[in-house]
Amino acid sequence: MYMDKNGHKPMWTKTFLFVCLNVGIGGNFIMHSSTTMDEILDEALSGSSTVSDPSAAHSPPTPTSRITPKCDRIFVSNAEGPKNGTFSAPQLTIPKGHSRHCIYTFIASEEERVQVTFMSFNLRGTNPECNHEYIDLYTEIEDASMELIRTPFGGRYCGRNRPRNRISMYQTLVIAFYTDEEFVSSDAFEGYYEFINASQYVVGTASPDSVCSFTVFSDNKSEGEFRSPTYPGVYPKNLNCHYRFMGKKGQRVRLEFMDFDLVFGGAHCPFDYVKVFDGPTSDDPLIGTHCGQQRNLVIYSSAENVSVQFITLQRTAESENRGFSGFFEFSNRFVNLDFIGKNQNDGEHIRGTECDQKILSKKESSGNVYSPNYPFPYLQNTICKYYIYGLQDNQNLERVRLTFEKFEIPNKDTECSDGGFLKIYLQGQEERQALDEFDLNLCKMNLPPPVLSEGPRLSMVFSSGPTGASTGKGFKARYKFETDYKVPGTPAPDGTCNFTYLSTNTKRGEFNSPRHPANYPSNTSCVYIFKGEPGTQIKIVFNYFRTKTQHDLGTTGYNEVCEEDWLEIYEIYPNGRESIVGRYCSKSTPGPIVSDKGVHTMKVVLRTDAEGVASGFLATYIFIDPSKKFEECGFNISGQTSGVLTSPGFPAKYKDRRQVCHWYIHVKQNAKILLLFTFFRLEGDPLERGCPGAVVRVWKNLSQAPIEMCGMEPSNDTLEIISTNSVLKLTFATAEKAIGAEGFKAVWTEVSKTPDCQQFKCKESGYCIASELKCNREPNCGWTDRSDEENCEEIETVNVYLIVGLTMGIAFSIFLTICLVCHRKRKRRRHHHHHHHHHQHPPPPFEPRQKRSPPFDPPEFGPMNFMSIDSV
Repeated sequence: MYMDKNGHKPMWTKTFLFVCLNVGIGGNFIMHSSTTMDEILDEALSGSSTVSDPSAAHSPPTPTSRITPKCDRIFVSNAEGPKNGTFSAPQLTIPKGHSRHCIYTFIASEEERVQVTFMSFNLRGTNPECNHEYIDLYTEIEDASMELIRTPFGGRYCGRNRPRNRISMYQTLVIAFYTDEEFVSSDAFEGYYEFINASQYVVGTASPDSVCSFTVFSDNKSEGEFRSPTYPGVYPKNLNCHYRFMGKKGQRVRLEFMDFDLVFGGAHCPFDYVKVFDGPTSDDPLIGTHCGQQRNLVIYSSAENVSVQFITLQRTAESENRGFSGFFEFSNRFVNLDFIGKNQNDGEHIRGTECDQKILSKKESSGNVYSPNYPFPYLQNTICKYYIYGLQDNQNLERVRLTFEKFEIPNKDTECSDGGFLKIYLQGQEERQALDEFDLNLCKMNLPPPVLSEGPRLSMVFSSGPTGASTGKGFKARYKFETDYKVPGTPAPDGTCNFTYLSTNTKRGEFNSPRHPANYPSNTSCVYIFKGEPGTQIKIVFNYFRTKTQHDLGTTGYNEVCEEDWLEIYEIYPNGRESIVGRYCSKSTPGPIVSDKGVHTMKVVLRTDAEGVASGFLATYIFIDPSKKFEECGFNISGQTSGVLTSPGFPAKYKDRRQVCHWYIHVKQNAKILLLFTFFRLEGDPLERGCPGAVVRVWKNLSQAPIEMCGMEPSNDTLEIISTNSVLKLTFATAEKAIGAEGFKAVWTEVSKTPDCQQFKCKESGYCIASELKCNREPNCGWTDRSDEENCEEIETVNVYLIVGLTMGIAFSIFLTICLVCHRKRKRRRHHHHHHHHHQHPPPPFEPRQKRSPPFDPPEFGPMNFMSIDSV
């Protein structure tokens, strides 16, 4: 029989059973006149652990129509009775319009708890609409005299989904079954109950003010298990549990969670969570906050103490998570952390790990990294991870250089699989948990060569090998963070953003702005030098271009417009003289550039200011060998007063293969050159994308940047281009990606402005031009001045074919006339008639009419489109 410490039936048990049977949810329990409550409770607390129907102990009176058999059940643990059994729904017949409440009460003895598992569940309704048939669970009944409605509610369930396993927080668990179904069979629900030992939830010394807080001292217990209060049953709400593990000096604590199942509300765990602190209280440094489902969760303290806090919210949302089950161990065999952070710039231990460390850059910093216990032999069964991370932000991007100074990791196998090893990851594989994709696997006694990461991260995994493996002193290495511009080419040894490209190394390749296609950093100056062998030429084609700019978007990104972030391109002559090709910014992509013959060195400079960034550029360079045919056009012009320049094949489209034309025009000293494009149509759009496929450049002064031109729309800025001296240079270049267009036609004229012009003086522009240029039907005076084409008369060109045709026609007519005359003479002679000769006169010769030649009119030169972009 279940007795109190004095051998009497405990009064709290009777009171509780009375509450359960008469006051609780099953308040419709009917007391029979021949049965007292004490008798019912005495029978419930007798040798049998189950009372199926309390009223069955006595003969009930004759039932009336409104009285139905009782359906409450009581299951009580005692020394002689069974510790487990089954339960099922009552078999009921309920009058229509009525309902029943049935209370199933499970009472464990001291040092025990109740565990309930539903094996089948087949109630009407679907959660959360449980209106006609359901069960309510109560697993946190601390005070037996309290009404159920005042105890924590464990959830309401219906439908076919079985409630998960439940374990009582204390000694009592109640299942309340409600139904308004007329006929209820026992298969509505079936379950299994068990009275289990409560000592498994007690670890160390219990806290007097909490049912789930304990302190474990290593002197009392060096290892063992700990778990959440009702594991593996659904954990309760509104918990605040603390587990403190207190070791001795020199020890560390290892916690391993074998099972971990909490509500997951996001990475920051806003609902239920477990926090682990690197010390005995919640004021110590936080190792980590965990929720959801975790696997292989192992945590080490940094020193001899660690604490665990388990918090669940008082929420209304239902959840059925198990909680956690863990293992703790105090030991002084865990790795001593003195090898980490020996110097100011060295690593920092990652809290919660046995010996993992992180080393973060302090802007091109350097330091040393060591194996565990260095310089003494490392211990077996040790795995340490190293995370060496360079800067990676809007302004900085670094990579890691690692140089070994000492290395001693014995291993019998050449593949480093039988003993210790050091695996190195150069591509950030740890970010995607790809530790099997290592770049290097090092062991033996030889000093490895230096290694360089491919990005800002370098990580290592050191394993000392299993028990019985050979041990050594490990390694010592020096790390250095270097700025990584992500630019192909030979970098400058001082780490600045300077890169060199030699034709002796490679004939073609790509170069780009720092970190392209990501944004380049601000306050940056980068120099790209291209050096070819004598006789070679250099071609540069830009495939992408974008710099930050605040200038008016309606203007092109050349010349003085580029004051913020910009790109400059130079030709460098053998004597060291630099000639600027142009300054570019915004979206104005530079056109294809081919160095002059004799120029085998070029320079590209990128400058960025302190504010704002963009994605920069991507370009291709080619060293053109002089032995290879390269389609060139253009020539030097001198000793002439005017001429016409056209793109290759004009008026047909220029070809979509690499070609370049250079024209140098020289006129008399003190004279200048006037250049007008009478037709212009090149692919490209200076406002939107620049001239990446084809470009025309005009140098008004060889010591200054040229005017860069492409596009289809007219522009008044370059209707007339006049040189600043007696030399003008024009180039036309295409890239291999050019799609082709009609090209251009340009007229150039030697002009001067002198008060005593001895030749022809233009009326409006005032230019003095050669007299023979008058009436040549070319705009030699300029677009707005047509005086050189006024008062011009020309004889129309005689059609040679017409003259030849007319001549042949007249000759044939004369021949036919002679034949007819001869024939008639013969006829008359035969008939002896007198006759006279018939004379045939030819028509007058062809005299083409003269008419006045129309004055010069620019539209006669065909459709014209002008586009020019000034570049610095």
